[in-house]
Amino acid sequence: MRFQAAVMGYGRVHDIDEAHFIVRQREPFNAEPRSQRLIEQYVTPQSLLYVRSHGATPQLDEDHALKVSGADLRSATLTLADLKASFPERRIISAMQCAGNRRADLQSVRKTNGDPWDVGAIGNVDWTGVSLADVLLALGVGDRRDGYVVCTAADVDEIDGETHPYGISISLKRAMAGDVLIAWAIGGEPLSAAHGAPMRLVVPGYAGVRSAKWLTRIELRDEPSDAPIQAKDYKLFPPDEDGSDVDWRTGLVIEAMPVNSAICDPRDGDTLAAGMVAIYGYALAYGRRVARVDLSLDGGARWVRAGSVSDNAKARTMSAISSGASYGRRWPT
Repeated sequence: MRFQAAVMGYGRVHDIDEAHFIVRQREPFNAEPRSQRLIEQYVTPQSLLYVRSHGATPQLDEDHALKVSGADLRSATLTLADLKASFPERRIISAMQCAGNRRADLQSVRKTNGDPWDVGAIGNVDWTGVSLADVLLALGVGDRRDGYVVCTAADVDEIDGETHPYGISISLKRAMAGDVLIAWAIGGEPLSAAHGAPMRLVVPGYAGVRSAKWLTRIELRDEPSDAPIQAKDYKLFPPDEDGSDVDWRTGLVIEAMPVNSAICDPRDGDTLAAGMVAIYGYALAYGRRVARVDLSLDGGARWVRAGSVSDNAKARTMSAISSGASYGRRWPT
């Protein structure tokens, strides 16, 4: 069943074809593909994947080294060549979605913080890399599953007027599921600078913020990262929280993404000819399949069930993805 999204091959860091993108911010650079381009292909090429940046884009050499250390681990310094030579290559197809995808819709109801993403801060990506679990097992993690894998990146983010190295964490249990990657390619192409070259983390099904780009360090700790992007951002609060005096310790960390769906074509405000209209969009869910999609043209009074469009090979590919992956679909009605 078909989902469609895409990213760009960047000759320069921000060299995107703006005819196919909506640029939300230039510094730091943030852009999403236009929705009609988003659904043109089942697997998102690098040339049309949304770009989410929290600071300036680092320019790292191909021999950049990743340091791995922490409790119960033997310390190691690994280049991309080391990873390729020492561990089996893994390839998965998994949706990557910004936590703020469709924020513009939220802002039509109530003001929120962050860029007003439309429906394009998402992609169904073919990732190549090595399993983080394989690396941790080789370095002695053994049967331990309590604790956190803390990742630090080469970029910096600004929170409350101060800059800090970008840092996130996921539970060790999630890291050891087998599908979390240290990735170096999208669709068989080396990562561009905008997407984390030479290596990045990929956590299928989790908000994109947890898939740190430009990795510099991975540590095993007893506690989660205290970096501001982890401790003081990307958290959920009740609707009565106005942000004036936030106790960040009480917020729920955004990790697994909820069920989501969107109409990509036609777009809101388009003028259509009378008669039958094909409507295209996507839906996805973490850890399970999308059972069906229903569409209403009259505010919910009546509903029509959408039919799937896919070839069997693609459907089989998606059904074979591990339970941690997110699934995307495209439908006409």
